[in-house]
Amino acid sequence: MVAPALRYNRTVEVFQPMSLPALIVIAIIILYIINSIKILKEYERGVIFRLGRISPAKGPGVILVFRPLDQIVRVSLRQEAMEVPPQDVITKDNVTLKVNAVITLRVIDPTKAVIEVTNYIYQTSQFAQTTLRSVLGEVNLDELLAHRETLNQRIQTIIDGHTAPFGVKVVSVEVKQVDMPESMLRAMAKQAEAEREARAKIIHAEGEFNAAAKLVDAATLMATQPMTLQLRYLQTLTEIGVEKNTTIVFPLPMELMNLLNKTLTPGSEK
Repeated sequence: MVAPALRYNRTVEVFQPMSLPALIVIAIIILYIINSIKILKEYERGVIFRLGRISPAKGPGVILVFRPLDQIVRVSLRQEAMEVPPQDVITKDNVTLKVNAVITLRVIDPTKAVIEVTNYIYQTSQFAQTTLRSVLGEVNLDELLAHRETLNQRIQTIIDGHTAPFGVKVVSVEVKQVDMPESMLRAMAKQAEAEREARAKIIHAEGEFNAAAKLVDAATLMATQPMTLQLRYLQTLTEIGVEKNTTIVFPLPMELMNLLNKTLTPGSEK
């Protein structure tokens, strides 16, 4: 009877519950693993520093970050619009302007964007301000207003050259607003008005010239064909009759006037 009792005691020892410290340790490990799980969205990348050394960028999806050995920096790959504050610009023809712009950029290399520069947005903004003043200061006001697309492309190329070393691509640059002094606005309004008046006078003069040329052609035709002049007389009489005028002037041919002059002048038969 002694041997079965010993076997029963051993069975009881196997199913004894775990101690409280062991449960606490297991719970801490589980919480640590859960806390180490990071989920990166499709447009995010995670730059991880393990013991201070950088690892290749990870993501999207689920990644493990074991703190405090690992540190993660999240970087967004989406396009970002950044407004350049208004800049005082003196153009080539000595006109003072206030110009601002909008820059669209995106990160193409998350690792470089983290380790090569402290703040890539601030760095790009500084490059944009200096480039905006430099490029617009090399052109006249008329060129700035008329060739804005060309200037936008030039500014984009210069800024993109500065941001490429830290993994940022400048997608577009748009000069947003150009503020001019009131005196310059009034001068431009007067210039535009003078140009419109000059264009109107040129058009009027061209019309007068064309009308005179047509009259010369008509006179030449009537001189070669006297019958056309008589037809014109009849057409004029018809137009006068339609208007219901009380006074009608009958034009007389010059030949008839010459004949009457010869008849009434004494000694004309000689």
